[in-house]
Amino acid sequence: MMNMKKEFNNNLKNFIIKSSCSFTCVKEIEKRLKENGYKELVEQDIWKLKGNKFYITRNDASIIAIELPEKKSNTFSIVTTHCDTPSLLLKPSGAYKKENYLKYNVMPYGGLLNYGWLDHPLSLAGRVIVKKDNKLETKIIDFKKTMLIVPSVAIHEKADSNTNLDLNMQIDLQPIISLSKDKSTWDDILKEIVEGEIIDYDLFAYNNIEPVFIGKNNEILVSPRIDNLTSVYAGFESFLNSKSDNIKVFCSFNNEEIGSLTIEGADSNFLIDILKRISSYLNIDIASSLSNSFIISSDNTHAIHPNHTEYADDTGAAYLEDGVTIIKEEASTTNALSSSIIKTLCDKYKIKYQDSTAKNDITGGSTLSGISLRHVSVMSIDVGIPQLAMHSSIETCSTKDIYELYKMMYKFYESNIRIKKGNIEIN
Repeated sequence: MMNMKKEFNNNLKNFIIKSSCSFTCVKEIEKRLKENGYKELVEQDIWKLKGNKFYITRNDASIIAIELPEKKSNTFSIVTTHCDTPSLLLKPSGAYKKENYLKYNVMPYGGLLNYGWLDHPLSLAGRVIVKKDNKLETKIIDFKKTMLIVPSVAIHEKADSNTNLDLNMQIDLQPIISLSKDKSTWDDILKEIVEGEIIDYDLFAYNNIEPVFIGKNNEILVSPRIDNLTSVYAGFESFLNSKSDNIKVFCSFNNEEIGSLTIEGADSNFLIDILKRISSYLNIDIASSLSNSFIISSDNTHAIHPNHTEYADDTGAAYLEDGVTIIKEEASTTNALSSSIIKTLCDKYKIKYQDSTAKNDITGGSTLSGISLRHVSVMSIDVGIPQLAMHSSIETCSTKDIYELYKMMYKFYESNIRIKKGNIEIN
C-alpha cells in the first residue's frame, strides 16, 4: 500500500505540472485516454460508435469520457470536476512599456487571493489561434519556463504593507516580462513557441513552481493548482482503473471559477447532450436512465486554519488527513439521502470521510453539481478534500485525503446504487 501511495503521489505531482491551465489539462487527459484505448468523438459528426470507450472535448478546455459496460445498462455513474484554476489572464494586445519595463496588462481569472500571486515565478500556458494558408489553427502551448513576475512594493516604500493588504488588481498585479522598452519584444517571445501569424490567444500566467511534499512522512502537499486538480486527478484515475456494470462517465469542465456559464462550462448543454446521444445509441430511455443515475461533484473546501480557527464552523470544520469531505452548504446539492449512500459506501470499504459545513456568515461558492442540475436532473452529492490557502498561487493539502477521495470514487464506479421510492440498494 505504501508503494502504491508513493506512486500515486508522484503521478499526481507530474499531472499538476503538466496541467498548467484548463487547455493543457484537457490535452493531458486526452493523451492518457488515447493510451488506454479511448476513441475521440466529434460533436459536429454523426456518430457511428464502435467499441465501448469514447471521449469528447468541447472548445479545447472541457472533456467528457465514457465507458460502456459489457451488458446493457440504463444507469449512468458520473463524476464531475473542473480543470480551470484562478490565474492571471492576459488581455489582448496587452503588452506595454512603462519606465524601462516591458509589462503585460492582465485581468483576474476567478477570485484571486491577490497577495498570493506576488513575488512568485510565473510562466504562460493556454491556447493560441494561428492563421495558416487562409485557415485558422488552434495551438495548445505551455512555455513552462519562468516568463513573468509580479513584484511587491518594498516595506521601506510602503510602511503599511503589513497592515494594508488592499491590492488594486489594475495596479498591483501587473507583471513585468522584460527590461526591453520595445513592445515588439512580446511578439518575439510568442514566436519562440508558435509558428505562423498569431490572430488571438487565451493565455494564462500561472505559478510554475514544482509541487513538493513536506512533513515527517511527506503527508503534506504544497503546490499550485490544488484547487481543483486534486479532484480531477482522483476522479480521472478512478475512472481509468475501475470496472463497472453501469455507464461510467467522467467530466472535467472549464470555467467553474468564473461561474460556468460558457459554451463548455457546467452550465451548458455539454453533459446532457452527450448523455442523450449515448442513450439514443444504446436505445435506452433518457428520463428513466437519469432517474437511476448518480453524480459525484468533486471540488475542494476549506480546512480549519492553524492560525485562524475562528473562520471554521463550530460543528462542521474540515481537518487535513481526516479524509473525504462530504460538503453540505447553502449552494450544495448534498442531501441526507445522497450523503447516506456515500457514507455507507465509505463505511463498507473503510474509507475515511468527514462532514463539512461552512459558517453562516461566510459566503461559499456554487457547486458543479448544482449548476449541472439545471440541465441534468440526477441524484447528486458534493464532495472534495480540505485545503489551505485556496485561490493563492500556492496551496496546501493532505496527500492522504486525495488518496481517500480516489478510493471513494473508485468504489463508486464499481458499485451498483439503486434508488426507488426511498429504498436504496448498494452492491
